Amino acid sequence: MKKIPMLIAAGAGYVLGARAGHERYEQIKAGAARVRRDPRVQDATQRATDTVKEKAGEVASDAVEAARRQNSMPPAP
Repeated sequence: MKKIPMLIAAGAGYVLGARAGHERYEQIKAGAARVRRDPRVQDATQRATDTVKEKAGEVASDAVEAARRQNSMPPAP
């Protein structure tokens, strides 16, 4: 008999929590959308994207060179 009240309480908690959780999720989602639309955020995102595109080739060639150096080293004894 002790399991039934516990299951009822758990079910009620789940339902109430799910409602509150969904409402909070929607609030967070709306806030994130406002931040994404902010011109300052869009500008920073564009600058970061441009920097990554600019540096990608350099980083790739550095990685290739490091791999070549690593492969040319004699194995440890």
